[in-house]
Formats: sequence, C-alpha cells, structure tokens
Amino acid sequence: MPGLVAFGRRWAIGSDDFVLPGAFELFVRLVWWVGILAVYAVHKGQFNCPGGGLLHSYLLVLLILLASIICVLSALVYISMQGTISNPGPRKSLPKLLYIRLVLCLPEFFWAVVGAVWVSDSSVHCEKTVINVIIGTVIASWVIIIFTVIGVVIVFDPLGGKKTFYLTDSLNRNLESSQSGQLLYNVKNTATRVWEKRIRLLCCCIVQDDDHRVAFTSIAELFRTYFSDTDLVPSDIAAGLILLHQEQDKMESCPKEPEEVLCHSPSSLVTDDLDVELENAAHYMLFAAAAYGWPYYIYTNPFTALCKLSGDCCGTRPTDSDITGSDRHNFHFGSILKITGLQYRDFIHISFHNKIYEIPFFVALDHKKEAIVVAVRGTLSFEDILTDLSADCEDLTLEDVLENGFVHKGITQAANYIYRKLINDGILNQAFTTAPEYKLVIVGHSLGGGTASILAVMLRNSFPTLRCYAFSPPGGLLSKSLADYTKHFIVSVIVGKDLVARLSMPNMEDLKRRIVRIVANCNRPKYQILLRGCWYEVFGGDPDNFPTELDGRNQDALTQPLLAEESLMVRRSPSYSALEDESHLNSPPQYPHLYLPGKIIHIVEESSSKRLCSSDIKYTARWSNETVFSSILISPKMVTDHMPDVVLKALNSLSQEHGSCISC
Repeated sequence: MPGLVAFGRRWAIGSDDFVLPGAFELFVRLVWWVGILAVYAVHKGQFNCPGGGLLHSYLLVLLILLASIICVLSALVYISMQGTISNPGPRKSLPKLLYIRLVLCLPEFFWAVVGAVWVSDSSVHCEKTVINVIIGTVIASWVIIIFTVIGVVIVFDPLGGKKTFYLTDSLNRNLESSQSGQLLYNVKNTATRVWEKRIRLLCCCIVQDDDHRVAFTSIAELFRTYFSDTDLVPSDIAAGLILLHQEQDKMESCPKEPEEVLCHSPSSLVTDDLDVELENAAHYMLFAAAAYGWPYYIYTNPFTALCKLSGDCCGTRPTDSDITGSDRHNFHFGSILKITGLQYRDFIHISFHNKIYEIPFFVALDHKKEAIVVAVRGTLSFEDILTDLSADCEDLTLEDVLENGFVHKGITQAANYIYRKLINDGILNQAFTTAPEYKLVIVGHSLGGGTASILAVMLRNSFPTLRCYAFSPPGGLLSKSLADYTKHFIVSVIVGKDLVARLSMPNMEDLKRRIVRIVANCNRPKYQILLRGCWYEVFGGDPDNFPTELDGRNQDALTQPLLAEESLMVRRSPSYSALEDESHLNSPPQYPHLYLPGKIIHIVEESSSKRLCSSDIKYTARWSNETVFSSILISPKMVTDHMPDVVLKALNSLSQEHGSCISC
C-alpha cells in the first residue's frame, strides 16, 4: 500500500506492517506485566526495607504504564489487521494510535531511568529477588527503547517530506506548469543524491576515484528512475514476490498442450551438437570457476582446502608466467592450479588486479583441448558490483561488423580493459608464439561470462576460429542484432531459474508491473500473505489460491489496470512512453531490450522425488532462445541456480550421463 504518512512525511512502512512486530511486542509486554504483577502480589506489604517506598511506587506506576501500552498495542494490531494492501481505508485511524504509542515512550523512558538509578543506589537493601526483577525490568525497557529507535531509523525515508508534498500538491491541476516542472526537478535531484549517499556508504571501505564517482552517480540515477514511480514499501514487494511465486507454481503445475511439448523435441542432429557443446562446456567451466581463486576453492572444499593451500603457500611462483596484482601467500594461484589441474608452465598471464571496470583474468594453455583459454572472473568484490550496476547502454562500434548495436556499459568497459591487456601488452602474441596451432577460447561465469562475450565480439575479426563459453551471463547484455551475430561463436549456459540470466531493465520493469498488479488486486491482508507464504517457502505444499479482483475478468479487461493499481503509482516513470491518457502500467518501456549472447543451452533440474531430503536429481538440457528469459521467475533457487558450483555440478552430471550412454 502507499507508505504511511505521519508527522507530515511519508515513511517506508505501511499501515498494515504493524501486525507481526506489534503482536510480538504485545506478547512480550503481557508476559512482562504478568511477571511484575506476580512480584508485586507476592511481596506486597514487604516494602519496609531502605528504598522500599520508591520500589513500591515504581512497581505500581510500571504496572499502570504497561497496561496502557498493552491496550494501545492491542488496538494498533487490530486496526493494522484490517483491510487489504490496496485498501487502507479501514486503517485510517492507525496514525492516531501510533502517536499515542509514541507518546507513551516518554514516560517509559523516564521510568527506565528511574529504575536504573534505583538499582544503582547502594543504600537500597531490599530482598534480592525483587532487586533482580527490577534489574531485568530496566534491561527490558532499555532493549525495547533501543529497538524502537533502530526501527524508526530503518523506516525513515529521506525523501518522505518531498514525496508527501509532491503527492498532495503536484496533482493539483491549478498548479502552473513551470512550478510543477521545478518541483519535479527538485524531487529528482534530491532522490539521486540520496541514492548516491547510500551507495557511497555501502562502498566506504574501497578507495574512491573519478571512475567510482561517475559510477555512483550513474547507478544512483538508475535506482532513482526505477523506484520513482511506485509507492510501495518493502513488505509490499515481499508480499508481491510471494504471490508471484505461488501463481507461477500453479501455472507450471498445469499440463502443457501437446503442440507445446512437441516444439521442444530436438532432432538427432541438434541433439548430437548439444552433447558436444555440453561436454566442452563442462570442461571449460572448470576454468571459469578457477578464475574465482581461493574463495571458490574453499567454498567447494571447506574441510580440506586450507590445509592443501597452506602446504603450497611457500612454494615458488612460476617463472614463465606473468602475474600482476596482489596474491598474498599464493592462495589465488594455488587454487587455480588445483581446480584446473594445470602446471605452472601452462600459464601465460595471470592478473589479480581489481578495480571498477577492471576485473581479474588469466590466460593458460589447455593441452587437452589444444586451446589458449582466457578465463575472466565473475563478481567477487564491491568494484565488481559497481561494474555490474553500471547498466546504462552504449554503442559498440567495431570495424567490418555491420551488426553494431547497444551493449551493457559497465561490462563493455571491463571487456575493453582486458582487450587492451591482451592486444597492447602482447599477451595473446606470446601465447600463440608458444602454441601457434592452438585455438582461442574465452570463458567466464556471471560478470565474467558477460565480459567474455563482449571480448569475444571484439576479438572475432582477428581470430575467426574463436569460441566463447559464457556461463550464467547477465541477461541485459547485447542488442538483438549483436546477439544474433554472436550465435556463430558464443554458447551461453543457463541453469534453471537463474535470476542474473534474466536481469535487464525491461525485465525489471515487467517485474515491477507484475508486483503492483498482483499486490493491488489481492483480497487478503498482508500479514496472511506473508505468514502463509513463509510456510509455503519453507515446508512446501500446494500453492495458496489467494482470491483477487483479477479472478473472472476476461483477457481484454486485464489489459486495463484497476483503480487499486493506479493508486500504487506515484507518477509516470521515465521508463514509460508519455502519452497523457495512457496507463502507467501498460505504456511501452523506453529502455532498449538487451539479450543473452550466442546460442543458449538451458539446463533444468528434474527430481524424481519431491521430498526435501531427496538426492536423486536429474538434469536435462535443451537448446533455447532469448524469449524464454524475457521474464524474471520467482523461486528459492533463483539465486542458487546462478552459483558456479551448481552450474559445474549440472554440466558434469549431463556430461557423465552422455558418456555412460556412449559406453552402453
């Protein structure tokens, strides 16, 4: 629902978000009140000790204060349970109750101070049990006060004052256009500055230069643009993701049409080609995983990795390879050796240098496949995250390539950095001098997969036999023309419902529209959605059939947003075309569509048992196309399916299965 408006500003919390935290505090307060009442009843008439009079008054006032807070909390929780996400009408009295609850914090704070003073008074010689109870009461009071302050800080919206002013005034049709434009300009600038401060705070531990400052501004503008046109609080988004996941599971459980199944039946020629590429992908995924160095090696070998690496840390570095960047104790290089199984002499160049737009990579000789392998590391640092989030589009201009188009800006700059190192520093010349008959293969996972793909496009003219294997690359990478061009030499491997492979600005806009639509039209209170959703995510079962206002509407009617959807849109986002009479939710996006590179292998996990502890897992793979990844799928595995160890496990399983079939 729209964020709660209190004290003249908007807060990042809804009026229906007080059910669960309020119920928890209510339970604590009730137990506390009963305990104090029991102590008072048992020790009544025994307050003749030094300081006992103050103790008697303290307990009486505390009982009254706790009873008042319990009454207000009960009303607060009850009111917060009313209505739905998009219907806050039954909760219109909640801000007044919230004011009363906050006013009661003042005497509670004062009484906590009094209790602390009484406990610390050395002249008090009352019964030990009573003193311990008072100490516990004082500690509980201060804990609740501290958590209340933390909660206020968390839900504080720096833009709350401007958003409230904008919502109440900018929709006034009598406002002059110049005033409206200036107001909107000020809101945009303030929002961008707020996001930039947040990003700087998150990246406070890294050295910041001009590249970082430009990236901060670009990313802040991206976040401001994306979040500027909705009035959703974080719990609304969580509820929307839960509803989308269950709706998606219900659709997947429906039987497919016969023609839909037939369209996925590959010919024997395509199947043979797929088997070859899967075998190659399983081999080269080791190089892509090895580029992560010791973090990946320790993650996949938690009990033995440190011992093995410690035994090699004192070993001499290779003299034939060129190593740049920091690798303290030789852990990174030692991990690469163990993961790939290569020797020292097989490495031409290794770079651990890491800055924004400059990511680590290595060049090695793969004698098994007779290839010179360039492996690019994926996201592993704050600098890499900034590279990922620099998602503006820029033109990629290449000589003798007619299919120029848009590419991801941050990843393209990272590819340019590696391209300059490979060509200008003579690394590839050195490699081909060592092994002139070998072919060039570029691999990478995640950010490394996207960088490897664009790098392959840059090197394609110089090395016509070049091949690239991109594992779980970002979805918003290449324009349609470039994506089609790369189908001749790039293979992308995607596992399951991988989130990163579906990440692009149009897909994010689509997800936002879907969240707004399903949240706005659900007829259940938010707390029920969250509780039943958490149960479903943890314990499984059948998806809940939450009734919505979308039920029973025909397809034509679904293209028109309901009033509830419009109420959750602050204003028209820059990501939508601006016709005054068009809907916020249905206008076409202005972000250019970017796609996955090359031919796409989609690997899907199939479990023969639906039990949580089942280890009988089978993978299937098929050729896919970019349209399959045009929507973000909500699933607990949307993150784990992206992990390099999961990708490697799936590829090894398919490769071994193919090998066993051949032997049979």
